[in-house]
Amino acid sequence: MTSEGDSQRPGENSSGWLEGDNHIFPVRVYYEDSDAVGIVYHANYIKFAERARSELCRLLGIDQRAMREKDGIVFAVRELAADYRAPARLDDLLQVRSRLTALSGASLWARQIIEREGSVLVGLDVKLVCLRTADGRPTRLPADVRAIFASITQNRRNS
Repeated sequence: MTSEGDSQRPGENSSGWLEGDNHIFPVRVYYEDSDAVGIVYHANYIKFAERARSELCRLLGIDQRAMREKDGIVFAVRELAADYRAPARLDDLLQVRSRLTALSGASLWARQIIEREGSVLVGLDVKLVCLRTADGRPTRLPADVRAIFASITQNRRNS
C-alpha cells in the first residue's frame, strides 16, 4: 500500500528522473539514517547527495565502474559546503534535487538541495574532480563524459 506522497511518476525508476536541468532522486529515511530520537544524522545528508550524483551518472549513461576499471579515472569530491536548515526525520520521503552548475576541463560543480515536500532541509555546493587512479592526479574529463555533462550544465567555465 502506498500513500499519496509515495506515488511514482511515469517513467520513474530507481535512478530518479530529470526535470529540465535538475535531477530528482527520492530517498526514504530509514532507522539506520537517524539517531535515537529519529532525526537524520548530519553526515547522512552527504551520503544521500552522493547517491543522487551516482544515480544521475547512471541515468545519463555514464558507467563509473567502467571509467575506473578501463580508463583508470574516478570522480572525487574536492570541496563541499553544506547549509543545514531543518532536520529530516525517520520515515520521511525526501528528494535530492541536483543541478550541475559549471564544468571545466577536469572539474564539475553541482548544487544539491535536499527537500521534504518542497521545503529545503539542506543545501550543498559540491566541486568534483576527475582523477587518475594510478597516481591520484587530476585529469581531463573524457570527451564523451564531458559532452553528456555539458548538455545539462547551466554554465561552462573555461577549460
